[in-house]
Amino acid sequence: MNLRYPVARVSGFVYSRKGCTQPKQDPRSDAMNTLKALTITAVLTGISGLAISDDTALTIYSTATPGAIPAEWYRPVPGQSQNYGYGYNMYNQIPGYAVIRQDRTLDIEQGYSELKFTDVAALLDPTTVQFSSLTDPDGTSVLEQDYRFDLLSMDRMLERYIDQKIIFGGQEMTLMSTAGGGMLLQGDDGRVQYQQGYHGVVFPSLDESLVTKPTLMWAVDAAQGGEHETRVSYQTTGITWWADYNLIYAEGDDANSGTVDIGAWVSILNQSGGTYENAKLKLVAGDVNRAQPQNQYGRREMAMMDGMVSKAGQAGFEEKSFFEYHLYTLGRPTTIPDRSTKQIELFEAVNDVPAKKILMYDGTAQARWTGNNAMVDQNWGVQSNSKVEVYLSFENSEDNGLGIPMPSGRIRVNQLDEADGAYEFIGEHVIDHTAREEEIMIKLGNAFDVVGERRQVSFERGKDWLVETIEVKLRNRKDTTVKVVVQERLYRWSNADIQKISHDHEMLDSRTMHIPVTLDVDEEEIVTYTVRYSW
Repeated sequence: MNLRYPVARVSGFVYSRKGCTQPKQDPRSDAMNTLKALTITAVLTGISGLAISDDTALTIYSTATPGAIPAEWYRPVPGQSQNYGYGYNMYNQIPGYAVIRQDRTLDIEQGYSELKFTDVAALLDPTTVQFSSLTDPDGTSVLEQDYRFDLLSMDRMLERYIDQKIIFGGQEMTLMSTAGGGMLLQGDDGRVQYQQGYHGVVFPSLDESLVTKPTLMWAVDAAQGGEHETRVSYQTTGITWWADYNLIYAEGDDANSGTVDIGAWVSILNQSGGTYENAKLKLVAGDVNRAQPQNQYGRREMAMMDGMVSKAGQAGFEEKSFFEYHLYTLGRPTTIPDRSTKQIELFEAVNDVPAKKILMYDGTAQARWTGNNAMVDQNWGVQSNSKVEVYLSFENSEDNGLGIPMPSGRIRVNQLDEADGAYEFIGEHVIDHTAREEEIMIKLGNAFDVVGERRQVSFERGKDWLVETIEVKLRNRKDTTVKVVVQERLYRWSNADIQKISHDHEMLDSRTMHIPVTLDVDEEEIVTYTVRYSW
């Protein structure tokens, strides 16, 4: 495309007032109709702080695992290239993307004209950019697009002027090489000299193929001239979101009960190269499939299925089911600065939610069925795990002041130390997407004063059967009575029959059982059971 015509700049747009010279095509041809459906336009973001106007809508999708993003991705690292996306750097590895939409009034010439947009998003995907004229959608088409990202720099200018004349030391000389951080120069007398560095180089002219900022250029055919209401959309990477939950736990009347105060926030990491001012913000939680290059692992976005419409106070997020996903729409405009992490309240804090502290002993935590080994090896999986795990659980229900689909996120739990009034960190966990009216389980760590021990008492095997007796010992060294859930995995074979057991139990599925045990202060309790496997 030849862009030598005089151009004018209006509000970030640069467009020509002169038509192109190529012959006019039939706007109703099949090719033209196809182009109209897939019409391409420029992005209205700016690099490094150049803001998009206030008629911007921003929908952010995420593949982020909460708590897994390296700290250096939150901010530029000294020495890190700021050339967004044009090398392998952290910015184009941020696990998420956004769809940007903007409505704008443009003065478009009738017939063919060449348009040029600068200050485009550095990490945009040019294949996703779409343009439509709301004024004349059928008569306005983009015929060609050229995305320029060969940015102007000393290195690129020197590269373009190899074997050409430059001016150095007031003399016109031929640039032969730039190897080794210097220049090999040849004068008109044929002599060659080496100059360390590039100080004092003068180029006769600017190479027009180089641009100072990423730029989109295209040719437009408009059947109707004048002002057009237009809509622009595109995708850009380098932006993501996740949920952060802050809980304060208060102990209840016994060691296994209490309450939690819950605050929920959305964290938005923006390294896309654009600042989105006064944007209409939406967040998508859903298993949105995207085609991936064959050399990359497929990614799936945050997923939730069941839901309801709810609001988080004045101008907060409104949640609703959308297709098979969930959509969180902020009720007010917000600004998402480039190179920033912004937090917005997801829903209003909820206090005094009933919670349970669950102590669980899983002595077979490391045992997994791996073919016939579990059938024939007497010692398979009998190693004893001594740790008793600690969980908090609560119901995501309307009765508890919640009842909103909660996106995947990291939950941090604190507890008040009444001695000095400070809230101390007691653990964190990443929860999966949790529909309303479902239980949320948070693993906080391991109990200090409650221990377990598991051993095999007897083992007998026949041709097509196996009988095993297991003993589990629990000891409580706390100064209060506690309840411990013993989790046993019947891992040796799928056909398992409990022949005898010392305590009441519940089968979670055909191969997992829970045995609740209450322990007084300094009490030891022994659980035994005999199971017969057959095949």
